Amino acid sequence: MRVFQLLFLLLSFSLFAQNNSKYATYFEKGNGNQSANYQETINYYKFLDTEFKSIQLQEMGLTDSGESLHIVIFNADEIFDFNAISSDKIVILINNGIHAGEPDGIDATMQLYRDLALGKIKVPKNVVLVAIPVYNIGGALNRNSSTRANQDGPEEYGFRGNARNFDLNRDFIKSDTRNTRSFVALFHKVGPAIFIDNHVSNGADYQYVLTYIMTEPKRLGNVLGNFVKTEMTPEIVADLLQKKVQSTPYVNVWNGTPADGFTQFSDSPRYATGYTSLFNTIGFVVETHMLKNYKKRVKVTYEFMVATLNYAEKNFEKIKTARTLNALQYQPKSSYPIQWVIDSSKVEKISFLGFEGNYKKSESTTGNRLYYDRNKPYNKEVSFLGTYKAVKEIIIPYAYIIPRGFWPVIDLLKMNQITYSQIKNDTVIEVESYKIMEYKTSKDAYEGHYPHNGTKVSVSKTKIAFAKGDFIFPTQQKGVKFLLETLEPEAVDSYFNWNFFDTILQQKEGYSAYVFEDLAADFLKQNPTLNLQFDQKKKEDAMFGKDSNAQLDWIYKNSVHYEKAHLQYPIYRVVTP
Repeated sequence: MRVFQLLFLLLSFSLFAQNNSKYATYFEKGNGNQSANYQETINYYKFLDTEFKSIQLQEMGLTDSGESLHIVIFNADEIFDFNAISSDKIVILINNGIHAGEPDGIDATMQLYRDLALGKIKVPKNVVLVAIPVYNIGGALNRNSSTRANQDGPEEYGFRGNARNFDLNRDFIKSDTRNTRSFVALFHKVGPAIFIDNHVSNGADYQYVLTYIMTEPKRLGNVLGNFVKTEMTPEIVADLLQKKVQSTPYVNVWNGTPADGFTQFSDSPRYATGYTSLFNTIGFVVETHMLKNYKKRVKVTYEFMVATLNYAEKNFEKIKTARTLNALQYQPKSSYPIQWVIDSSKVEKISFLGFEGNYKKSESTTGNRLYYDRNKPYNKEVSFLGTYKAVKEIIIPYAYIIPRGFWPVIDLLKMNQITYSQIKNDTVIEVESYKIMEYKTSKDAYEGHYPHNGTKVSVSKTKIAFAKGDFIFPTQQKGVKFLLETLEPEAVDSYFNWNFFDTILQQKEGYSAYVFEDLAADFLKQNPTLNLQFDQKKKEDAMFGKDSNAQLDWIYKNSVHYEKAHLQYPIYRVVTP
């Protein structure tokens, strides 16, 4: 009997070992410091697809590399058509390799899917898992061992820029790349309740392997933001702690040390979680620490995804309810913040595991350098500024009207499934109109643009003649936040600030001074009130009083000859139903 039991145990162990070997990932087969390349990753998911009925690999749209984006789906019900998946379920979307030199999530997610399929992790009944195996395919194909100068492994990795050298985590709202356009399509296809973007951090040194960015609660919305901050995130953090994974909010420190305190990262809509938050999707960015070895980083990335999956499985009804209630906040005539700053009056004290930092003489330059002493770890309270306050708000209109000539913006709104109608006949409508009064432009190129900032507008009510075919985008729809963030020119990532309307900043018509002199003189005589304003400006502004060219330009810009299109923002707000 004992011999039989021994033989049975040996056979079971042998089958288990063979099974493990069969499904081992490229990372697991190596020494813990090797990451799968792009083709190895896709091949592994193809293998899982053939082995397990609960997993399916789907090809999505193109990327700048010429290769197609993929998604891999895990659904215990074995249904992979998102029109057929039960509405009772929620979707978690995982994004990997947006910065291809940060491959932790690429390797961790392969293990996650394998373990779900084998039943090593409790199979979720209420959650469908969707992952992008490698998002920045162009960067992943550009493998090297040197560009991540401050990172401890893996031995080879991809490059931060994509095939056209875009940082894809700055492209979501402007969508210059095929990668982003394909992401937008798949995002709306799968409709995730939760989004996880896997990264590796740089910056300060500290004891944690895992840090995370929780989408800024107020930007996410009061209902959903409070839920994520006070319920969801603390439970995920506690779950990780039970597995002996210490974590802390992303250490947003530059040119200083965490001991001095740090602030919540502001994920505006150019970033992945800033974009997904516009559609009531809860967002987390996993930021493992660059100075920790690769094996540990992959492990904690895996554990964060498992903890989030477990929470979602238990609390899927709560998540659905919070998302529904959150969407109700954004109604016409209510206020909406478009500019934020850290609220320095609200400081949290958090326990932080760090290393003592100091400065000493640099051995490579003439200056002093920061260093951390790993022989001097500490656990002490530091200041965390995790609350933002609005410094600019707008009132949500009933709709925006966009003349059909501005098709690049219209196309982006359509791509994001923003609903609209078109004007059926030429008509005059009373609207709010913006004039661009101030803006600054970056002197340096940034992600294919020279973006604006410090934008200020003046507002007036006027009647505009719109043409048949012009577009009306109502705000009473799922994508209301996307409309507000893109179409309000003073919003940080507005389409105005991303240069989509730069043609209105240039005058197209002008004048020859020697001809306009006579017209200017007649114009002032015929408009005595304006003439008085002209005289007053010359008295009050000494520089203007001495500059005849500026004076003539002032007269021109106050005359009927000055083109209405210059600095006139061509999108109009409908403020009455």
